[in-house]
Amino acid sequence: MKLSKERILTTHAGSLTRPDDLLAMIEAKDAGRPYDEKAFVERVRTEVDDVVRRQSEAGIDVVSDGEEGKSGFFAYIDERLSGFEYRKSESVPKGPRFADMGDFPEYSETALPQMIRPVCTGPITYTGAALIQADIDNLRAALKGVDVEDAFLPAAAPGMVSADRPNEYYSTREEMLRATADALREEYRAIVEAGFVLQLDAPDVPMVWPRKMREWSKEDYLKEVDLLVEVTNYSLQGIPPEQVRFHVCWGNYEAPHHYDVEIREIAPALVRLNAGALYVEAANPRHEHEWSVWKDIKLPDGMALIAGVIDTKTNIVEHPDLVAERIIRFANVVGRENVIAGTDCGFGTMANRRRVFPSVQWAKLKTLADGAAIASRQLWQ
Repeated sequence: MKLSKERILTTHAGSLTRPDDLLAMIEAKDAGRPYDEKAFVERVRTEVDDVVRRQSEAGIDVVSDGEEGKSGFFAYIDERLSGFEYRKSESVPKGPRFADMGDFPEYSETALPQMIRPVCTGPITYTGAALIQADIDNLRAALKGVDVEDAFLPAAAPGMVSADRPNEYYSTREEMLRATADALREEYRAIVEAGFVLQLDAPDVPMVWPRKMREWSKEDYLKEVDLLVEVTNYSLQGIPPEQVRFHVCWGNYEAPHHYDVEIREIAPALVRLNAGALYVEAANPRHEHEWSVWKDIKLPDGMALIAGVIDTKTNIVEHPDLVAERIIRFANVVGRENVIAGTDCGFGTMANRRRVFPSVQWAKLKTLADGAAIASRQLWQ
């Protein structure tokens, strides 16, 4: 993993928006409708070429494939794991899933439709070797002739896969979690052995609280965080920490978020991760102030911070000076060499749910790079 040795490097959280024609193919594929498989494979390849080139042109140093062929940052894994049966849920309650929405009538009036829900009914194994190899091949080909510092591939963390999935096979949820970790390790290893940085996406870690706070005490929740960190480290056995970055966020949805757990409460567990970088939100109005937490909670040797300094839930393009200011706050606390500038979350975490228009996405990535350049001039005078 490249670090900010001579200037502040830039990256993003993995997912980028998909063009309409590719999105139509993804939706047909996910719905089980007929689609041209050969055309889909080729279209993903050409789109990865395009987004890697455009990331470089925008000034992004550490790029990804944009997850262009995936239906979502964790939903894609359904194609790569056995052991799950898909059932229509007849008992999905009306109203919001998260407690922060429930306090406000406009959100409370929304109703969830019937859903196809994965239920664990057998042993969980990894069946996605060909698919992850295609991801690797597409990114490797796209990088030829492109000027970037490094490249990463995102993958769902074990806890994200098991979140909200009923278990009818394993004796305990922890046993199911560890089986998921064993299976996903194959994907993780493939990414690292191909020479790319592995990003584990784990919004489940902070988002368990607004989902479960009506049922759990804060002590129960913090025990769950400890378990998720332990299982994640288990899944990373044999993988060099310096090739891993761990991304947490509070959900890429626009809502009150007033029940979000504070990073101060979970950071002591997160710094125990066997990862070379911890990736945190720091641009949205609920969490921007939390840069100061790192004055008191020290990063262990060998762990950097990727700070989200661009909000991915608004079409407002941040001013480069504001981006620089956010970066410098972190650099003054943890050291300039320990900061990489990123976005809060992905721009296309779910392929069919755009919160930011594609053209604005690229403008935001450009202002990220411009802000990092301003911060670098100040930090390396």
